[in-house]
Amino acid sequence: MIIFNNSEFLWLLLLLIPLIYLIKARGSSLETIFSKRVLKQVQLKNSSLSNRTKSILLILSMALVIIAISRPQIDNGEIKVKSSFINIVTAIDMSKSMFANDVYPNRFEFAKKKFFESLDYFKNVKVALIGFSSQTFLISPLTEDFNSLKFLAKNLSLDYLSLKGTDILASLESADNLFGEEKRKILLMFTDGGDQSSFEKEIAYAKAHNISVYIYNIGTTKGGVIKEKSGVLKDKNGDIVVVKRTDHIKELALKTGGAYMKYSLAKDDIKLLVETIESRYEAKEEKSSTIKDRKELFYYPLILAITLIFATLFSVPRFKRREI
Repeated sequence: MIIFNNSEFLWLLLLLIPLIYLIKARGSSLETIFSKRVLKQVQLKNSSLSNRTKSILLILSMALVIIAISRPQIDNGEIKVKSSFINIVTAIDMSKSMFANDVYPNRFEFAKKKFFESLDYFKNVKVALIGFSSQTFLISPLTEDFNSLKFLAKNLSLDYLSLKGTDILASLESADNLFGEEKRKILLMFTDGGDQSSFEKEIAYAKAHNISVYIYNIGTTKGGVIKEKSGVLKDKNGDIVVVKRTDHIKELALKTGGAYMKYSLAKDDIKLLVETIESRYEAKEEKSSTIKDRKELFYYPLILAITLIFATLFSVPRFKRREI
């Protein structure tokens, strides 16, 4: 069955009726249909095609173009599609310590880079993105549109934030809300470890809500300074603040069934973490969705219309024989 996806354009065919009438009623002279300017472009002397034929071909090509933009399609009915996926919530640390420059250009920008890389390796996955510090920010709900996720993450900025502290428990609660009734909950965190030495509350919460935490810890043990507009961050005594990576958060990852990875310059480190996540979880089956199976046909009338236009404009001229 052939249908037209943009059927409203078919009404344009009615505009061709007066042209057809002129060809029939007035001897099909091109002068009665086209302006002199257009006529000069389409008319060749000693053409192998008559003016009447040219007029008919031009009108026919117009009709074919209208049919093409109406998008004719073969409707093969509907088909059911089943898709499988893993749900993952990704959290990026947006606390003040993520300004530290021990990782180029700073920890926060490096975290975004690793997040982009993770999206390139994930397959059959829906990803949500949150930012966290002393508060939690929803950046994107669960989605398969990774291009939009990258755009949103790329435009994240700490320039107008001055949030101190890292509330890991709040990020766990936000992730749990995003998962809803999901039984298997995966949280991938890009952080510098926060300033806590114990994560007993966070571990208890994660276990109670079936959240497995995977952590990519960014920073160095030597630490770095936090650059500000006025210079570098200093404490109350006027001493330069050096922010070091803390590894206590490793306990949260290992005791919740997740995995822990330290920052490195290796290109495939995030790939290994992604493979670890995917190897531990089988994609669940999503509810069946119905899509329409249609085949586009617009290029057939379009090609034919172009062919007719060329045949009209560049028809082979007749050559008269010389009499001897």
